[in-house]
Amino acid sequence: MKPSLVLKMGQQLTMTPQLQQAIRLLQLSTLDLQQEIQEALESNPMLERQEDGEDFDNSDPMADAAEQAGTTQQDNSNFQDSTVAVNNNESAEDGDWHDRIPSELPVDTAWEDVYQTSASSLPSNDDDEWDFTTRTSAGESLQSHLLWQLNLVPMSDKDKLIGVTIIDCINDQGYLEESIDEIVESFDPELEVEADEVEAVLHRIQHFEPAGIGARDLRECLLLQLRQLPASTPWLSEAQRLASEYLDVLGSRDYSQLLRRMKLKEDELRQIIELIQSLNPRPGSQIEANEPEYVVPDVIVRKHNERWLVELNQEAVPRLRVNPQYAGFVKRADSSADNTFMRNQLQEARWFIKSLQSRNETLMKVATQIVEHQRGFLDYGDEAMKPLVLHDIAEAVGMHESTISRVTTQKFMHTPRGIYELKYFFSSHVSTSEGGECSSTAIRAIIKKLVAAENAKKPLSDSKIAGLLEAQGIQVARRTVAKYRESLGIAPSSERKRLM
Repeated sequence: MKPSLVLKMGQQLTMTPQLQQAIRLLQLSTLDLQQEIQEALESNPMLERQEDGEDFDNSDPMADAAEQAGTTQQDNSNFQDSTVAVNNNESAEDGDWHDRIPSELPVDTAWEDVYQTSASSLPSNDDDEWDFTTRTSAGESLQSHLLWQLNLVPMSDKDKLIGVTIIDCINDQGYLEESIDEIVESFDPELEVEADEVEAVLHRIQHFEPAGIGARDLRECLLLQLRQLPASTPWLSEAQRLASEYLDVLGSRDYSQLLRRMKLKEDELRQIIELIQSLNPRPGSQIEANEPEYVVPDVIVRKHNERWLVELNQEAVPRLRVNPQYAGFVKRADSSADNTFMRNQLQEARWFIKSLQSRNETLMKVATQIVEHQRGFLDYGDEAMKPLVLHDIAEAVGMHESTISRVTTQKFMHTPRGIYELKYFFSSHVSTSEGGECSSTAIRAIIKKLVAAENAKKPLSDSKIAGLLEAQGIQVARRTVAKYRESLGIAPSSERKRLM
């Protein structure tokens, strides 16, 4: 065959850079989006934050810069709660400090003497409400907390070295991972560290806070915490005896054997067990080194006049606009390098703002449909949750399921019942005896309610729960009940047995 040229006509879908940017912004969480916006503000001089109280418009992203610098358009979007807007008009600035800026600054003039800086917005040092440590301090680790207490204890340099080594061997749960012999072998033989010295320093560390720190097993951890309780604590000696001699029997929940061995009545044993259960089996977990991560809701749902209203969280994402002064510098017919750069930056700024608006509109559409479908949950709770899949929302808003998946990932909704991820409202269904459907979330809520109301002496088994659900018309297998129970963090019936 000879090579030849053939001309064909066809259509092809191409992912433009603008579409790629819109898709990428759509799947970002609120915190990631804030970081993306901050990077865009730092890299593009045409973008700036929209201050509160300023008017804004939605300009055509492909319009000419010179024309947009002198015109104003009103936002005709149906989603008035959008958190992003663009204004290419010259707007009044807050205050009159612009009028006092000279054309040339005198020699040896500091920048802060003329221009306002971000530091001026910080509270003064005289403000009692300003706490610098709450905004700059890092979370304290367990080791640093123990070392701080070790430095307060008067001891020799050798004992302090042993104490530092012991603290390094304590894990995040507060338990000593190495044995005394292993700690002794870790030292230089010239130091002549003996096991008795390590044991003595360990006993001093075990009196540090939190109580129970430095224990080698659960029995020692509980005994250390019991020893630090006041001597007047009721049933203290009996609790120490139970933790020392019968902890394995307590773990197996053989209460009849405990009553027989300790020669106690049922009410007395119950109070002793309550005292032991008030202790912390993982004392090291009280010292958290990681900073708390707060969830910022993207959508706020509230009830007004018997109607559920959906609106975007205006404080989650800063509003942006095109800088009208820089946009006015762009010349229509100028093809110089500087003008080309400014024109490209202007176009990127408008596309970025348009992508943010598209993200907000899509998020509003999806959230509105979710609230419309799950009104029963908002009114009555988890038991009224209806089955919902991505395909249902995709059909309602006229989008693809992959788009709905991106919108609902890492996006949160603030409701009167709490803050939930949008994916929480999607669940599979189970058939009922009447031919209807019941959401798996509603089934989990029913299981949780049944377990909360069960007899602690005779907890409900998975088979019994399945029978109770079938009596309500919900056909669920025992294995499905076990799966739902484990997802709720509920222990099996053998581990839920308690003394009344």
